[in-house]
Amino acid sequence: MTGKEILHKMKEKVGLCSSDPDSGKGKSKMSKHVTHGFHLVEGKSNHAMEDYFVAEFKQVDHHELGLFAIFDGHLSNSIPDYLRSHLFSNIINEPDFWTDPKNAVKKAYEQTDAYILEKAVDFSHGGSTAVTAILIDCKTLIVGNVGDSRAVICSKGEAKQLSIDHEPSVERKSIEERGGFVSNFPGDVPRVDGQLAVARAFGDRSLKQHLSSEPYVVEETIDDNTEFVILASDGLWKVMSNEEAVESIKHIKDAHAAAKHLTEEALKRKSKDDISCIVVRFH
Repeated sequence: MTGKEILHKMKEKVGLCSSDPDSGKGKSKMSKHVTHGFHLVEGKSNHAMEDYFVAEFKQVDHHELGLFAIFDGHLSNSIPDYLRSHLFSNIINEPDFWTDPKNAVKKAYEQTDAYILEKAVDFSHGGSTAVTAILIDCKTLIVGNVGDSRAVICSKGEAKQLSIDHEPSVERKSIEERGGFVSNFPGDVPRVDGQLAVARAFGDRSLKQHLSSEPYVVEETIDDNTEFVILASDGLWKVMSNEEAVESIKHIKDAHAAAKHLTEEALKRKSKDDISCIVVRFH
């Protein structure tokens, strides 16, 4: 399935506001220089597309919010689809969102996961990673993540990772303290209880006592040195470093063309996973 076909398929689901689902791009009404583009490619694994995304600008309480996210499901479409529809509204509806947005993101992640676990019968099995970015009035960026979907910012030509890859090998101690274990079989990546290759995620009810849904959250000020931000699922990051991704699109001023270039480069490097990519350019 081509990227365009996937975009058509997801047109009804994504609910973009200031974006054109067919063109894969959108722009801020507050600043003509702030634009975004997105592109998706279905992986070569034997399962349906499990990546979902949000890319939109919207007006909330006399502020403009840019809402960008990648939700990478594993053994689940319903959980990343639910996150796509509800996580941002849960964050924005937190009472302290405007005064302490980082704390609002943390609380909304954990409360959303609690709801998913409570309604597990409705969501079947599996789970989802997430990376979310909220751009407030084109000045402040709040990034949160669980799992291995990643956000990388380019400022003064340099790449800086804004998220944390929550790897089982790194969080082994906390996993073991919860009664779990981290497998490390030859030829395979470390996995929680021999199953899941990330230490934090939404859902995964059968493993939840050994997992966390607490996000890593960071606040970044957008200034004249900020060039662009990349959000992508691990289908990209498995085959490209942060520096390679940034370097490969520095010269591409169109955000959609940049996102498409990254997915195509990942395919050239033999990525077999679903690949979802959003690029937000600031000038």
